[in-house]
Amino acid sequence: MSHFMSYKGYLMTRSINKIRKRCDNMKNDEKLLLKQKSAQKALSYVKNGMVLGIGSGSTVREFIRLLAASSSLDLQSIICIPSSFDTESLLVKANLRLGRLNQFSKIDLTIDGADRVDSKLNLIKGGGGALLREKIVAAASKEVIIIVDESKLVKELAGSYPIPVEVLPLAKVFVENALQKLGGKPSLRLAANKLGATITDNGNMLLDTEFTKIPDIAKLEEEINNIPGVFENGLFSNRLVTRIIIATTTKGIIVKEK
Repeated sequence: MSHFMSYKGYLMTRSINKIRKRCDNMKNDEKLLLKQKSAQKALSYVKNGMVLGIGSGSTVREFIRLLAASSSLDLQSIICIPSSFDTESLLVKANLRLGRLNQFSKIDLTIDGADRVDSKLNLIKGGGGALLREKIVAAASKEVIIIVDESKLVKELAGSYPIPVEVLPLAKVFVENALQKLGGKPSLRLAANKLGATITDNGNMLLDTEFTKIPDIAKLEEEINNIPGVFENGLFSNRLVTRIIIATTTKGIIVKEK
């Protein structure tokens, strides 16, 4: 009897796990659809002849795919400026025209994603480690459109997601101490497929830093960047953002502008 009950319990557990896996797959499919919808809306802002900044991340990947498949745009007239090695590889694979920031210092429009977005259009970026180049490309742009799904929305950035800080390796400990003085709890980002730290496209390390309170986002962004040894941090105050496109499950596409 006990063996029968044990086997029955095993079958029940297996059945529950299958249901959970199906639910997870459904959630992933729904999330992908939202990413595609926000990317599709962003595509409507792209015009022939533009110098186009291209950010990084999973939603931007969908935008690149849709841009490459567009039949209404003259793709050879659009110059794409990548913000990461990953994005550059995707653009090359999609046969899109590639440019460099040193060639085209003024960008008409940048399309990028975000890890978190607050109600005032401030962002946390850098989950993929490309924050330094992403901020440079954004700062060089006339307009910046951020594309996200509703899961990235938060009331406030503090405590919602660690702020990545890109640091010179030799300054790691010094910067950690300085971030602690600002109220942060830094943690070195470790690599997934190698021993040791994650290394950015620029050869630097990342300190993912938790802040439970951020009274002034623009001020903290500046204070972190003023630490010697820091190249950039993942706080993007709303001064850089023109509009945000949010794909939702119940309200469709929402466009927020400053």
